[in-house]
Amino acid sequence: MILDSDIKAQLTQYLQLMENDILIKVSAGPDDVSKDMLALINEISHISPKIKVEEAKLGRTPSFSVNRIGEDTGIIFAGIPLGHEFTSLVLALLQVSGRPPKVDENLIDQIKNIKGEYHFETYISLSCHNCPDVVQSLNLMSLLNPNITHTMIDGSVFKEEVESKDIMAVPSVFLNGEFFGGGRMSLETILSKLGTEVNTAKLNNKEPFDMLIIGGGPAGASAAIYGARKGIRTGIVAERFGGQVQDTMGIENFISVKYTEGPKLAASLEEHVKSYNVDIINGQKAVALKKKEFVEVELESGAVLRSKTVILSTGARWRNVGIPGEMEFKNKGVAYCPHCDGPLYKGKNVAVIGGGNSGIEAAIDLAGIVNHVTVLEFMPTLKADAVLQESLFKLPNVTVLTNVQTKEITGTNKVDGITYVERDTGIEKHLDLQGVFVQIGLVPNTDWLRDIVECNNFGEIIVDPHGATNIPGVFAAGDCTNTPYKQIIIAMGSGATAALGAFDYLIRN
Repeated sequence: MILDSDIKAQLTQYLQLMENDILIKVSAGPDDVSKDMLALINEISHISPKIKVEEAKLGRTPSFSVNRIGEDTGIIFAGIPLGHEFTSLVLALLQVSGRPPKVDENLIDQIKNIKGEYHFETYISLSCHNCPDVVQSLNLMSLLNPNITHTMIDGSVFKEEVESKDIMAVPSVFLNGEFFGGGRMSLETILSKLGTEVNTAKLNNKEPFDMLIIGGGPAGASAAIYGARKGIRTGIVAERFGGQVQDTMGIENFISVKYTEGPKLAASLEEHVKSYNVDIINGQKAVALKKKEFVEVELESGAVLRSKTVILSTGARWRNVGIPGEMEFKNKGVAYCPHCDGPLYKGKNVAVIGGGNSGIEAAIDLAGIVNHVTVLEFMPTLKADAVLQESLFKLPNVTVLTNVQTKEITGTNKVDGITYVERDTGIEKHLDLQGVFVQIGLVPNTDWLRDIVECNNFGEIIVDPHGATNIPGVFAAGDCTNTPYKQIIIAMGSGATAALGAFDYLIRN
């Protein structure tokens, strides 16, 4: 059995939602992965009489496609979609059977109107929590438009392809044989990269909001819920719902929840917000803000939204080291997500830059996959919690270098090493390795705001105890502000504070 009893019970419930018969075409060989793939498909087909299975010759073996009866959808899984990709498989089964996707009608129209032939391939790892968003988006596009196909490819199964294409980060998406994009991409982002047009007129014609939140992370979600509960017209603009939380795996300090994972928490945030009367404008990026009769927020698409109050909750992103080789070898040996990209470095030597909690957690995680991990920390001592350091120093394949300054990430087509300087001696040294994971904290997403609202030297928006900025009617919350301690639970609290502060401003003005 491939599926344990609990997952099988959940799957049985999901598959009861199937509306029509579907056909799974299977291309299998004598290898062990093919045998496991066949076992999985047989288990699934025995759960629902609406699932038919037949042998076929597909482009890759082992692989299988999920189709309507008499019609290929172009949705193919090369490998076994378990781990984080199991949800992608379940959604494919339901949506191919006729279950309508929970997607905005405007996006569906955009997909259906795409002209030309588009053959997507996405290389993933089953431990990657960023990959399912991309896989599910491209599967949906394949389902809605007959000119689009999509194949999910497990990099650990098709290692030769990964090596030949120098893929060192997932997800990596190829379109018609050429690299298209990497990292987490929402459906809206993919459509934007394809050049499909956003209906800016519809956005421009929206009535002014009472409260408009910019950013869909924990702070933004909290602000939206508090605003909606006050009965005022509330909207939220987000490039991707969940924000930085989407890139976080194990969360053990979210009070009342002993353990959860970032994507799961992000999905819960979105579900909670959607249970209120909140106008969610997803996949849109704010680029300018002006204070006029209303606060006007201009989007990258050119649309302009108006609101009586605005809450800026734009969050933060991974900080770059800023040394030669970092940008040149990004996704070619320089990585930022050990959970996603770690499996691609199995048996190799890697470095982790950063001795804080995120860096040491990354080193511990990678040590179970790679041959050897070297941690480089600028300060004389590690900054991570004692319990993490204790776990780290028990590992036999980890070296810790403190009081060192990284100077350059070296390589030709991909990373082959890192150069650093011992700060106490001034001696320059070089390490031969195949990967560098950067884990040195966060930088606020306020580049477009620094000439508009008052920020400190770190680029953090300065707020008062009510979340107010120096501009009347404009508030801010979460990791983009000067609030100390960047934690999920603190961001949620500051979102609530900003929403209550904005509501108080509304009733007094």
